[in-house]
Amino acid sequence: MQNYIKYMHRCIDLARNGKGMVAPNPMVGSVIVHNNKIIGEGYHRVFGGPHAEVNAINSVKETQLLPESTLYVNLEPCSHMGKTPPCSDLIIEKGLKKLVIGTTDPNSIVAGKGIEKLKNAGLEVVLGVLEEECFELNKRFFTFHAKKRPYIILKWAQSRDGYIDIDRTPGTPIGPNWISNPISRTLVHKWRSVENAIMVGTNSVVYDNPGLDTRYWPGKSPLRITVDRKARIPENAKLFNGETDTLVFTEKHIQNKPKLTYIRLNFDEPILDAVLEELYTREILSLMVEGGRKLLQSFINNGLWDEARIFMGNKDFKNGIKAPEIHANSKSFKQILNDSLVICQNR
Repeated sequence: MQNYIKYMHRCIDLARNGKGMVAPNPMVGSVIVHNNKIIGEGYHRVFGGPHAEVNAINSVKETQLLPESTLYVNLEPCSHMGKTPPCSDLIIEKGLKKLVIGTTDPNSIVAGKGIEKLKNAGLEVVLGVLEEECFELNKRFFTFHAKKRPYIILKWAQSRDGYIDIDRTPGTPIGPNWISNPISRTLVHKWRSVENAIMVGTNSVVYDNPGLDTRYWPGKSPLRITVDRKARIPENAKLFNGETDTLVFTEKHIQNKPKLTYIRLNFDEPILDAVLEELYTREILSLMVEGGRKLLQSFINNGLWDEARIFMGNKDFKNGIKAPEIHANSKSFKQILNDSLVICQNR
């Protein structure tokens, strides 16, 4: 069992190399072991490319050892033809006799069928090694298939006395009113680089004019999303600069532009349900919601969140817009210079 755990940890470490590159597929790593020695390993590198098991098998130089080896993988091998052939077929073809798997695949297309095919071919299958760790690695993928919506991360910064912004008046300059320090803001851009989409409310766009990109961190900027019921956002907003794909949910008839898509909604119906349904249809596995208060509180009140990341700054506003109210049993704390980062889990 100790060897199972050791090699599954290696699978998880390999899988993380695909973070931000493989969605809507899961992160998967695989190792092939012969007589307690790794003779091949690989991971899913990019969406549409070969899967981890294929890369691991192809990395083995002494292929005659495969029938005497054990293949480890953190997620059940696929059994269907997608963008690539079924991994389970290749495993059978190469004569492997034993597999150790972290978790089953929640995707209904797979969901146990890969394991069944392998067992029917005579392979020994060990399931559930480091299952919790394997689930945590792909919690976005599991949430997407179990709840038919993206994994939702709420993020905001609040002052020491509990405000997320000052009161805005007609004379207040447009732009962000920073609470967190530059290191914390860089961390946020790192987070953005591995999530599929980012969302803010209308007032956040009107008053802060955010770019919602990853300019402080290398990596792909996420899909930008906002709700603009009355089309209040000015045409020169950074959100409309055409640099990144952007969705705007509105009740108005507005013509689409390059990288800017307007989606009409009935605002007499629950808006968040409609937004999340659209994102599910577009295979968006993760969504970071960055503000403002009304939007964040709506997600909280409807129980539509999985994680909240809250920066506590060291300045006082004395008045302004109160921070959202959230209650969670599971919390962790980190110190980032003079900021405190609180991370809540919705269990």
